[in-house]
Amino acid sequence: MKSQKTLINISQKTFITVTVFLLVLLAFSIVLTFVIPAGTFGTNPDGTADYAQYSLLKGVKGIPIWEGILAPFLVFASGDGLTLIMLSLFLLTISAAFQVMNDVGGIGALVGSVSERFRDRKQLMTAVISLLFMCFGAFLGLFEEMLTMLPIVTVLCLAVGYDSFTGFLICIISCGFGFASAVTNPFTVLLACQIIGANPMEHIWYRLIIFIVMYLLLQGFIALYLRRIGKNPESSYTYEHDLRIRETASLESSPANAADMKKTKTVYAVFLIISLVLIAVCSFTEALRGYTVPVLIAYFLIFGILAGMLCAAEKKTVLKSFLNGFTGALPTIVFIGLSASIKYVFDEGHIMPTIANSINTLAQGKNIFLIALIVYAIVLVLEFFISSSTAKAILVMGLLSTLNLGLSDQLSMLIYTFADGYTNVLFPTSPVLLISLSMIEMDYFKWVKRSVPLFATNLALVILFILLGIVIKY
Repeated sequence: MKSQKTLINISQKTFITVTVFLLVLLAFSIVLTFVIPAGTFGTNPDGTADYAQYSLLKGVKGIPIWEGILAPFLVFASGDGLTLIMLSLFLLTISAAFQVMNDVGGIGALVGSVSERFRDRKQLMTAVISLLFMCFGAFLGLFEEMLTMLPIVTVLCLAVGYDSFTGFLICIISCGFGFASAVTNPFTVLLACQIIGANPMEHIWYRLIIFIVMYLLLQGFIALYLRRIGKNPESSYTYEHDLRIRETASLESSPANAADMKKTKTVYAVFLIISLVLIAVCSFTEALRGYTVPVLIAYFLIFGILAGMLCAAEKKTVLKSFLNGFTGALPTIVFIGLSASIKYVFDEGHIMPTIANSINTLAQGKNIFLIALIVYAIVLVLEFFISSSTAKAILVMGLLSTLNLGLSDQLSMLIYTFADGYTNVLFPTSPVLLISLSMIEMDYFKWVKRSVPLFATNLALVILFILLGIVIKY
């Protein structure tokens, strides 16, 4: 097995740009704790928050400066710390496992086989893969887990003549759009319905229509981009990155003989299929749902090495390859710590109850259409600072359930899922977005600039679906 550069490589420029931007946001969040009054919600007998009871906290004015500065470290010891540690280990482990897969020829074997089948039907391939990942998000609530598939999908796109950005669109962006166009997403639809006591299956047809419309929107955006790079490959947003990947990743398998190639392809086909089965089983099984990431960490750690050992001619180099992939992804921990520290600062500064309580104040006496848009806008603001769907659902839906805004339970849930999901692939406080952009070496601001038509149209459709929902009494 030949030693190669790491398959996942975050450039120095990208790392510095993203880090500086997140540090600016962190500083801004610290300032806000001195501007926005601290507040607190009451407590129910069972210990849960009583969102109907809000009061200002006297004597609390801003988070201590030293605590704000150390927030990227302290957040790993907070209530969210275990989740962040698991996410960090997850990204490091899958990076290492895919580095082994690349170095032993697994990526080349699988991608070569698939690309041959779709070489004359490339656009069909991207449409089918995009639909698959949208279904993962909409029905299973998967998002972070799909980072496991990004290296494979990007290399597959390179193999058929597209680029890494196309892989990013049909994998991460498609999954993010599916997560927001939620049909049975456990972390938004099911959880929100459970909190407000609604039936998640009621009027599911409306969410299915939304899913179809958003899928067609995304396919239109992808088709326009593919036409662009078809006319001029150098106009690709990831052109320089892809030149390196074409050298680093073996796009055509080259085992010693046909038997070795067949063995490598079989081993890694089984390896990936089992990983998808594990994701599906954990997502559908309520008792396992909270353990999806730890299960995947264990799987990629153990079987990522074992699969490499089965396919490598030089067994001892597998561990070295695993270590190279592991260390290559270490900068992602910085992104995770910085993006999560913003919520930590808000929590420690006790300003989140004040922000959430503003929903009631702003909505008083307003027209039902305006109320719906105000709720949507406020959840968008919360989404910027709280990327966790579960934490936001508990806060937002718990608060909405105590207010008499005139919105139906189903519409409240729909507004929440809209505001929570699409921005997962837009806001810089989303670790998955930052990490996936880093993996294809694309600047965050460049992504925002290039995606303006997509998200402007998406916003218009979201508002239309909210207003239509009021009209049809959804």
